[in-house]
Amino acid sequence: MNHLAERRLEERERRRSDILDAAEAVAAEVGIETLTMDQVARKARLSRALLYVYFQDKAALTLGICERALQQLGDHFEAAVAAHARGQDQVVACGRAYVSFALAHPVRFATLARFESRAPDAAPQAAHDACIEAGDRSQSILVAAIARGREDGSIRRDAGDPVLVGFTLWGLMHGIIQLTMVKRGELERCGVTPEGLVEQAFALATRAIGGP
Repeated sequence: MNHLAERRLEERERRRSDILDAAEAVAAEVGIETLTMDQVARKARLSRALLYVYFQDKAALTLGICERALQQLGDHFEAAVAAHARGQDQVVACGRAYVSFALAHPVRFATLARFESRAPDAAPQAAHDACIEAGDRSQSILVAAIARGREDGSIRRDAGDPVLVGFTLWGLMHGIIQLTMVKRGELERCGVTPEGLVEQAFALATRAIGGP
């Protein structure tokens, strides 16, 4: 690739990132469900025509947010695993990385939650596949940590198949995070803090899978 082609590619990637930033900013104000392409174009200071060059419709734009979120989450999981030697510690670190990610990027988490419950209608196949691939990376890191824990004894071998355990833990933490975000008032009415609920989930999960 020559220098001119590299610069064009860099410019395209920068513009795409700017559009996603604008979409997240709009979603933070009005919600991902009611976000419109017109709003994103205005926020990004682009013409509608140029916006559609990068994202053919709202479904593609939503998947773009999901892909970026999953790539970031995969990076966090890799860093979490690298910081620990024992498998169980790696698993816990991945869980805490997921919580930190959700708190730092609520729009990305909400968009992921929507994608996981219902993919956008008529979603572009390439964009959909990119999200699945990015999600598989995070899940694979978690499953590898569980398998490592079974080998080093920090996770019980009878806890279950690593893939099944991985999905179970993911579902547990995803649900807990959603509760802390959408049911905060109800939790506090019952004397439960979001932080306390998260720590209880970690305590139960580590007891369930912990080795001797």
